[in-house]
Amino acid sequence: MLRSSVVRSATTPDRDTLGSLLRHYDSAGAPLSCEPVAEGLLNHGYFLATTRGRYFLKHHLDGDRTALARQHRATRRLAGLGLPVVPPVTGAGGRTFTVLDGRCYALHPWIEGRHRTGGELTTGQSRRLGALLGRVHTTLERVMADEPAPPRPPGTDTAADPERTFETIDELLALARGARPRTSFDELAEHRLLERRALLERQAHRRPAPGAEPAAGWVHGDFHPLNVLYRGSEPAAIVDWDRLGVQPRAEEAVRAAAIFFVRPCGTLDLAKVAAYASAYRGVCGAGAEELAAAVHRVWWERLNDFWMLAWRYRLGDRRTDPQFPAAAALAVWWTRTYPAVRRAFTG
Repeated sequence: MLRSSVVRSATTPDRDTLGSLLRHYDSAGAPLSCEPVAEGLLNHGYFLATTRGRYFLKHHLDGDRTALARQHRATRRLAGLGLPVVPPVTGAGGRTFTVLDGRCYALHPWIEGRHRTGGELTTGQSRRLGALLGRVHTTLERVMADEPAPPRPPGTDTAADPERTFETIDELLALARGARPRTSFDELAEHRLLERRALLERQAHRRPAPGAEPAAGWVHGDFHPLNVLYRGSEPAAIVDWDRLGVQPRAEEAVRAAAIFFVRPCGTLDLAKVAAYASAYRGVCGAGAEELAAAVHRVWWERLNDFWMLAWRYRLGDRRTDPQFPAAAALAVWWTRTYPAVRRAFTG
């Protein structure tokens, strides 16, 4: 799911900041207008019109320049090999990002397109989406061969502990029950938290064993509908490479499918998932056993994950509220239809 550990409000760069920024780019021109882009939960993005063109201006909040340089090298190489990727504009001295007053910005060409959910994709387009992600993974393996892998956060190779999840459920239940004024969302949250606790009590013995993690490789890290732009029936650009890193590749494939192909009622379109997964396996060579392990780990992850409720009740941020009903229902449906979901991914 779309997620972030930090929530911050956007502040559009003023004209002086934009002028200083654009002076680092010989061909970008002078600023005319700058408007926030509505989609997205990570970083800040803006539609920037200048006297010489249209651009996507990205303010990278974490300011990790090493990671950003690595990300930009990767996107340039991927684009050079024909993937639909939009590398940043190169500025003075060959730099691909600019730091002003401690803030890190990158400038990209503006790409016209629209986001499409799995419900809008045909079976054939779903198959091509799986093939595209397979190409991303295999091409990243090639272009990142000389890049040192960044350290993975502690605990990412260990499946969630249900005892800690029960503590989280209790905390969120108290917050949902104490919400005033009480709304239908609070009632749904309470229902789903109680339901999930009972489900986890029955499923705790299925926690993935240590060392059961599928093979890791370079991945996009956040492959979902808001990060794929379509022009007509085909993807025009894969954007937002902020989470580029080394992770289990098959897990990214499963997570992406669980976002693209979830229906509003909280079920997956398994016919489209099967087409997507078959193409993915064919392109990247992942076997049924690897996909089965990824399905199990992502299912377990979903059972133990309450980040949307944490945003609402701990942080007061309600941007993900519309996603919650389907996401919460999906965990329950996935548990009930587990064999069918696994077959869809493994063939």
